[in-house]
This record gives sequence, C-alpha cells and structure tokens, in this order.
Amino acid sequence: MGGRCSRQSRSSSRFSWGATLIVNTYFFEQFSFFVTAGVLIIYCINFLHWDVGFTVAIYNTFVILCYLTPILGAIIADSWLGKFKTILYLSIAYIIGQALLTVSSINDLTDHNQDGSPDNVAVHTALSMVGLILIALGTGGIKSCLSAFGGDQFEDDQEIQGSMFFSYFYENTAVASFLSAIVIPRLMASQCGIHSKRECYPLAFGVPAALMAAFLVVFVIGSRMYKKVKPQGNVMLEVSKCIGFAIKNRFRHRSKEFPKREHWLDWASDKYDKRLIAQIKMVLRVLFLYIPLPMFWALFYQASRWTLQATAMNGDFGFQILPDQMQIVKSILIFIIIPVADFLVYPLIKKCKLNFTPLKKMTVGMFLGSMAFVAAALVQVQIDKTYQVFPAAGQTQIKLINLGAVPATVQFQPQLQSVDVAPKEATGYMTFETSKLQSLDVISATLNKTEHLELLERQRYTLAFKQGPTDISSTWIEDNVTSKPGNRESLVRFINNLPLTANVEMDNIRFGVLDPLSVSNYSVIPYPSWSYIRVSTGLKYCGTLSETLEYGAAYTISLDGCFASTLEVTYFQDIAPNTVHMAWQIPQYFLLACAEVLLSVTGLAFSYSQAPSNMKSVLQAGWLLTVAVGNIIVLIVAGVSAIQEQWAEYVLFAALLLVVCIIFAIMASFYTYIDPNEIEAQFSKEENKNHQDSNENEDEAHSCL
Repeated sequence: MGGRCSRQSRSSSRFSWGATLIVNTYFFEQFSFFVTAGVLIIYCINFLHWDVGFTVAIYNTFVILCYLTPILGAIIADSWLGKFKTILYLSIAYIIGQALLTVSSINDLTDHNQDGSPDNVAVHTALSMVGLILIALGTGGIKSCLSAFGGDQFEDDQEIQGSMFFSYFYENTAVASFLSAIVIPRLMASQCGIHSKRECYPLAFGVPAALMAAFLVVFVIGSRMYKKVKPQGNVMLEVSKCIGFAIKNRFRHRSKEFPKREHWLDWASDKYDKRLIAQIKMVLRVLFLYIPLPMFWALFYQASRWTLQATAMNGDFGFQILPDQMQIVKSILIFIIIPVADFLVYPLIKKCKLNFTPLKKMTVGMFLGSMAFVAAALVQVQIDKTYQVFPAAGQTQIKLINLGAVPATVQFQPQLQSVDVAPKEATGYMTFETSKLQSLDVISATLNKTEHLELLERQRYTLAFKQGPTDISSTWIEDNVTSKPGNRESLVRFINNLPLTANVEMDNIRFGVLDPLSVSNYSVIPYPSWSYIRVSTGLKYCGTLSETLEYGAAYTISLDGCFASTLEVTYFQDIAPNTVHMAWQIPQYFLLACAEVLLSVTGLAFSYSQAPSNMKSVLQAGWLLTVAVGNIIVLIVAGVSAIQEQWAEYVLFAALLLVVCIIFAIMASFYTYIDPNEIEAQFSKEENKNHQDSNENEDEAHSCL
C-alpha cells in the first residue's frame, strides 16, 4: 500500500526542477530563434543588399537546415555524448553563431570611409553565413534533444505528467513567437553606429544571444537536478548495419525453399540480438506513420501567405492592426487552446468513454488544418470581389472629375455613352474599347468643349474639368497605377483648383509646385491615418488636417480655396480602401491553431512514448525531419505553381491535405500501441534468465568434474 501511495503522490506532484529548467531553456532557445529569423530577411535585404529572391532562397535553406540537423544532434546524443552534453555543446555553437551574426551586422567593422555603409560586404556576408550555419546546427541539435531529455525526467507511472510536459514544452513555442513579434519592431526601431546612425541590427541579434547565453549558465548550474540516461554506443551505426544485413540476408534466401519469417527484419536474427531487432521495429513502425506528415507542414508554412491576404483587408479594431501582426493571433490561440484541451476537452472526451488515441488526435488535426485553408479560400473570394478591375488588352478606362460649381454632361463619341457629373463630384472608372473611342464633348450650361482622344490600351486616365466665365478648362491625367496599393500604404495626389500656383506638402512629403489645374504624381503614404496638408501660394500659407486615409486606397485631393489660413479641400476616391475586415481571418487561424495543437503537441509525446530508450532523440529528430521535408515541398510548390487565383490555390492545398488525412487515418488504424519499456524489460528478464541458466549449467559441469 505504501509503495502505491508514494507512486500516486509522485504522479500528481508538480514538475521536478530539472523538467522546469528544460522547459524554460527551450523557451529562450525558441525566443532567440524567432527573433533572429524575424530580423534575418530585413537584414539581408537592407544591410547585405541582396535581392528579394536570393534572400528568400537563403532564408528557406536556413529553415530547412534547422530541421535537418536534429538528426545529427540525435545521433550524437543517443550514441556518444548523451543528451545533456549534446545540448550544452550545441548551445555553445548556437551562441557563437549568434555572436558572429551580431558582429557581421556592425557596419562600422569595415566602414573605412565613414559613410554609414560597410565597404567590404564580403566580410559581413562570410561572417553571416558561418553564423547561420552554426545557429542551424545548434538549434537543430537542441530541438531534438531537449524534448527527449525532458521526457527522461519522468518515471513510467508519470504518464499524465509526461503528456503535460510536452504540452507546456510546445506552448513555449507560441509564447516565444508572440513575444518575439512584440520585441522585433522595438529592436528594429532603435538606431546605433559610431560614424553614422542606422538600423541597430547588432542589438536585434545581440539581445537574444545574450539571453540565450545567460540561461545556458542557469541550465548548466542545474546539472545535478537532471536525470541523465547514459548513451548506449553507436546506435545508428548498429541500426544501419542490422537493416542492411536483414535486406542482404533476405535477398540471399529469396527462393521458396527457405521458410518465410514474420517480419523482414527477422532475417537479421542470424547475426543480431532480438532486443535490437525489436527496437528497430518500434522505430520503423513510427517512421512509417510519419510519411504523410510533411504535407501538413507544407500547408502549415503556406499559412504565412495569410499575411499577404491581410494586406488587402481592413485592420481597424478601434486601433490599427498591421497585416503581419495577425500572425500573433495564432500564438495567442495556441497559448489558450493547449490548457483548455488538457484540462477540459480531453477529460470530457475520456469521461464520455471515447477512445481518443494520439493517432486519432493527429488525424483530426490534419482535418482541421484542411478546413483552415477552406476558410482562407472563402475569405479570399470576398477579398477578390473588392479588387479593382483594371483595363485589359484593347481597353482603356476613364474617370471624370467636375471641379466646377456647375453640373456638366460628358458625351463619348461616336455616340458611345453620355454621363452627367454633378459639381465637386467624380465618376468611377468607365471602361471603353480603345479603338472605338475617338473624342468626347464636355457640356456645361451654354459652354461646350471637344477633346480629341489618342489613348493607350491597358491604361487609366482621369479628365478633370471646370466651367469658367467664358470657356471650360480641362486637364488629362495619365494615372500610371496598375494595382491596388500594397501593404500598409495608400496613394495620394493633389490637383490644384486654385487660381494661383501652389506649393503642396503633406506631413514630410513634398508634392511640388502645381500650376492651376495641374496634377501631382501619386505619392505613397506609409501607415496612413491623419496627415496635415500645407499649401503656400506666394506669401500666403494655408493648412488643414486631412480626413482619415485608409489602407489600400488611392485619393485625388482637390485644393479648392484658402480662407483665413484654412485650406478647403475635396476628396475623390480613385481606388476603394480595403473593406473586408481582418477579423474574418480569426476562424482560419483558430482552425490552424487547433490543428497544430492536436497534431504537433500530440506527435511529440507520441514519438517519445513509442521510442525505445536508446533511440528517443532519434525518433524526435525524425519528427522534426518531417518539418524539413514540408519546407522543401513549399519551395517546390512555389517554383512550379501555375495557379493564378489565390483562392483556388488554397482549395488545392485543402484538398491535398484532406487526401493525405484519409491516407494517414487508414495507416493509423493498423498501428498497435506498444510500451517500449515493458518490451525491453521482457528482453532484460529473458537475458537475465538465460545468463542464470548458463551459470547453473557451468556450476553443474564443475560439480561433475
């Protein structure tokens, strides 16, 4: 009774200090990785001056490498150094890599002419590449070893605690991602430099490196708190030899005269012991289940395109949310979903006596991931409805603006269309066949003006006009806009409806000197909101606060009058703002967060629970390898995809994952759960019995002598 009570109390107790330190170490490693990865693309483009395509290729290669190196870390841990020393040494390599990346980002290192830019970019590039390789090696090795090392801290009867550990372990990824999204803009907003001030990349890379180094010291100080499983020789070499021998031996005995064996690996029993063969069977059975998983990770990382989707949406939540900040929603949802699942959903399912096994959880996770992309496709369809239709081949579009105080009628010749335009009003863009449009007549009161047209196809034009005392004044404007304004931007141009030449400014943007009825070029307004418009006409200054400018919109602002230093303006909207609200993305992020929790958190725990004691890191690395293969699929899809419509691409992704989900469900239905510790204990018992029998036989032989 006493033994059972002690086990129960141990199972319900809190995590050991060792397990807690491991969870926190993983948090700092993930935080450091997310900050470094988040700054990397900006650093390569703005500091190393790489083009966008090459930068994206390097970034994707770096991410793939980060998920390939866990195999190396796992082999070192399980076969040679053990998990603790592997984590320690690879963390040192990780920190050295971050230090090199920090040094490489110091522009004063080679800025001999003190112009604020590095003179020898090759030096900075070389340091950056070496740093990234060391970071990939370090983070990859740590990822596979830390989770397995954490699992080692629990006894066989602490299954619930072990499962919760992997939940908290993964939850740290969400917290680290959330905090890094907050920290990165603040780090990038700071400036530093000896000779000239610019973006402080050394701070952005150096802060996470310092935090990682500080917590590594804490991790090492807690060395005596950890339960350390000793490595059991070169496991991977033995596994490879055993598999190779089994295949070769099976090929030698392929004729029908040799009796079949239960499993093809059993052909290795002529040379290798049954324990090793059983352990390899355990690993291969799980690795076989991993085959469909890269498709999930491919779609998971395709969700980064949802940031681009958000650039065409309205982020007004009472305060402005930027498109890339919507990624934080998933981190917040994961942080909420994990404890809700562990303490509410799973216990309720168990209470209903439903057998919600790990593989069933993973299957549901893949299904929800597919539904997340269906939701994204539905949102994209609504966004597509708000896009401007630009002129196609053989077409021209014309917009009319009446700047006068009298109504006007515009007739397009030869007898194509007649349009009435009220004072201080504008039409939308009207589409015409370029070859048919020859001229137009502007009629206002008793005045008439004919404009002969020589227009280009695939082009937009604006005709601004006003009635004067004796004639109609007008100006043709070639718009030169072929797409909706991009991320966090709006477009603004001014038309001078004053009788005098005007010098126009909007905040710090100068639009130049405009003659009467002339028009400025469009200027990009980043982070549009309110702006102050200032106009000078000779010695007279006027100004006014603009109305709220919205993301994705293009405006023509007419300067109409200046009375008592107050500027009067009229706004004409050339391109409508983003109208589909970003809140519509929350369902797809919620579905993807649920999918990630069900598949990834469960998968980590499943991989550990089904792995033999000497290959736990290897199987964790195999799990991470599926992420690397998923990223490779992303690169291939990005290179060969010919689908033009984004919603159709989302539907394709959803369909592919649904098919893979069905395949995985069929494969999972044939899987039989095992207890590796129990199987290994049986082999140990048999080995001890055989050893005991051998000793008894030797004793009998000696007694006979």
